[in-house]
Amino acid sequence: MSTTDTPRDGAAPSRSALAGIRILDLTQVMSGPYCTMILADLGADVIKIENPVKGDQTRASWGYSVVGDDSRAFLSLNRNKRSVSLDLKRDEDREAFLALVRTADVVIENFRPGVAARLGVDYASVREHNQRIIYASISGFGQTGPYSQRPGYDLIAQAMTGVMSVMGEEGGAPVKSAIPIADLGAGMFCTIGILGAVIARGDGDEGQYLETSLFESALAMSVWESAEFWSTGEPPRPLGSANRMSAPYQALATSDGHLTIGANNEKLWRLLCEVIEAPDLVQDPRFVDNNRRMDNRVELAAELERRFAGATTDEWVERLLARGVPAGPIRDYEQVLTDDPHVRARNMVTSFEHPVEGRTLVLGSPLKLSGTPVQVRTPPPLLGEHNDEVLGEIATRPVAPERSAGAA
Repeated sequence: MSTTDTPRDGAAPSRSALAGIRILDLTQVMSGPYCTMILADLGADVIKIENPVKGDQTRASWGYSVVGDDSRAFLSLNRNKRSVSLDLKRDEDREAFLALVRTADVVIENFRPGVAARLGVDYASVREHNQRIIYASISGFGQTGPYSQRPGYDLIAQAMTGVMSVMGEEGGAPVKSAIPIADLGAGMFCTIGILGAVIARGDGDEGQYLETSLFESALAMSVWESAEFWSTGEPPRPLGSANRMSAPYQALATSDGHLTIGANNEKLWRLLCEVIEAPDLVQDPRFVDNNRRMDNRVELAAELERRFAGATTDEWVERLLARGVPAGPIRDYEQVLTDDPHVRARNMVTSFEHPVEGRTLVLGSPLKLSGTPVQVRTPPPLLGEHNDEVLGEIATRPVAPERSAGAA
């Protein structure tokens, strides 16, 4: 099994950051599984509760399958977890889940608001069995508010929060972020909330409820866009690859492709002009400070690209970096995932041995902890693979203390 990071002294890791924390994972597709994968990578015991018939939707309905029935989408989000198959509509299976609740620290779900209550596994029901439980909900729009009952998808969240209004080129058709920022953002915000709740609980007896949503997560990431709107009173517009707070900070054409450049202060702007041998641009009234450069982005890009046309991307990047100007080439995922030396050095591609798929490549973790490193310990589970193992642990694992009479 691959390890995504190791201690700096090279010693084998002796413990995990979240060792001893048990999480019952009622989520599926992306936002919830991404959250619980982060927690599992950090060492939590994540028990994935799945429908016995189909399991997580991504097992068969999303992305590509290669050898077995489980898709690469599922395999990319569910390592380091154990699977227990329970039909929560059946009384005996619900009772088994609640028995597990008594041994758990966290429950996380991403049902549409109201579904967990109908199944009898909402926070109020779960807390009756474990008052120390931390219960997290991820939904499309949150548990309250006029949109709360709408179905939630990353695409819809990007559209309704304004994100799509600033994507792409000005005057073009609406474009979404190819990376599902609402889904992944909700997963990361939920992870942060869970970790905060675990710390807040400490050794005490009271857990708490927390929630986030795709809608709020996408909106919360709109930091520069909201700042521009409140500064100017005008809705931000698409800028292509440019930055709405600084210029030049964007992709520019060279003789053989494109590079990205980040000359986002006066020192870097002057260094850039030295590298491209364009002292006239420093004095040009259109570009004398950041405000004017932002007002004249199109003209600025044209002037820079006229100079960059004289050499290749790699040549310019080398020259710019030699003078301390932030720059980089634009690469596709084949280049990044197969032959980038920095990706290899930072362990951002790892693998696991799957009982059906064999050796499977996945992204590593961006978290680098020196004392409790993130590890890929086990492959994504087969559906219901750990039923006997996990349910057999109920009798031996310590359970939450019984609630005192009259407890709230």
